[in-house]
Amino acid sequence: MPSQSLDALDRALLRLLQRDGRRPYTQLAKEVGLSEAAVRQRVQRMLDQQAMQIVAVTDPMQLGLSRQAMVLIKVDGNVRDVADQLEKIVEVDYLVVTAGSVDLLAEVVVSDDDALFALLNDQIRQIPGVLSTETIMYLSLRKQTYQWGTR
Repeated sequence: MPSQSLDALDRALLRLLQRDGRRPYTQLAKEVGLSEAAVRQRVQRMLDQQAMQIVAVTDPMQLGLSRQAMVLIKVDGNVRDVADQLEKIVEVDYLVVTAGSVDLLAEVVVSDDDALFALLNDQIRQIPGVLSTETIMYLSLRKQTYQWGTR
């Protein structure tokens, strides 16, 4: 969904839902000055067009997943084929194709260093076409927001 198709009311709804995705439609309606039905329709349209998702964002540390890292991957061959295989790995929670010195960036979340080693050695490096990896381990998460649609 192109950004120009989001009007000021859509962006206001996004801002409110980003603060609390469980906010009732009645409350949203009061805050943006629309009827509950109109808010429900707008939210559903943004969901249907995949302009947004309403999900629970977890803290990996609270779930026993204490090791997070970004894996930089160089590929020999078809990048799409390697990306297709990486998408299937549960521990990969973010994957992008890049232009530059590496072909793919994969953010991974695992329980500990042993699990990270197993993921890198036994899964990622075994994918045909993976030429090399470089792993950047996260020491501290300082900021994580999802405010893109409301700037």
